[in-house]
Amino acid sequence: MATVIPGRRRRAERGYPLFLVPAAVLFVAVIAIPFGMNIGISFTRWQGVGPVQWVGLRNYQRLLHDSVFWASFWHNAGIVVAMAVVPTALGLVVAAGLFDFIGKRFGPRTASLLRACIYLPQVMPLAVMGVVWGWILAPRDGVLNVVLQDVGLGSLSHDWLGDPNTALYTVMAILVWIQLGFPVVVFMAGLQRVDPALHEAAAIDGASWRRRFWHITVPQMRPEFYVVLLMCTIAALKAFAPIYVLTRGGPGDSTDIPSYYAYQNFFEKTQVGYGAAIATVLTVLTLIVTTAFLVVQSRHQGEEE
Repeated sequence: MATVIPGRRRRAERGYPLFLVPAAVLFVAVIAIPFGMNIGISFTRWQGVGPVQWVGLRNYQRLLHDSVFWASFWHNAGIVVAMAVVPTALGLVVAAGLFDFIGKRFGPRTASLLRACIYLPQVMPLAVMGVVWGWILAPRDGVLNVVLQDVGLGSLSHDWLGDPNTALYTVMAILVWIQLGFPVVVFMAGLQRVDPALHEAAAIDGASWRRRFWHITVPQMRPEFYVVLLMCTIAALKAFAPIYVLTRGGPGDSTDIPSYYAYQNFFEKTQVGYGAAIATVLTVLTLIVTTAFLVVQSRHQGEEE
């Protein structure tokens, strides 16, 4: 067995931080500096051109009394449900169905093909999907309303994206369809590492598939749950493109969310300082949620060890 000279090993270990330099440079240039500039702009009144006026905390004080801003956060809570909570629960069921039933009865290739079809909305251009869903949900000749009329349910026909009472729920339903593929892929990968011997032993003892799934599979999928919930929650908090493509925050402010509200103030209303304040609050919230996820995950891993 070859021996490693201690001095050479220490020199090699001292060289490891050099590999972090490119990532650190990119982080500073792409994230740290722009975020610092955004914080600085949030303390000003500026229209994007011309003189910059220092206003201190006035933009943040304005946020406290901005009903549209607080309503946008409630809308974003619905987006979190649509992009994180529902896809996680539904994705686990779909992944289990593909893995335990489709894969075992029709072969892994069939399960992989169906998994790819479910994941397809994740890689399709959102602009294209927005146009297609606009055709499907059009109030007069949209596919959904036409189908409802053809099956005798014409009374349910509706302007799904044009009614303030249904616009947010319609967007949430579309987001569930878009986001479902990511949890399915992660959970199917996690199911492959569950020890089959545990299921075989439980089956011999008379446990049904549902009991085996709940008491054996789900507890061992905890790391995948953390990954899916964290990634999907972050994606929901910074969601912009779906709202921009589907509703532009309307009708009225019924589908407005903080990221799009910041965009409106930045580019449409040219209230750059106020838009920067909204973006700063949203970034801090995202950091808090991410930190909370990581802390809870580390605690559970420590308890298991």
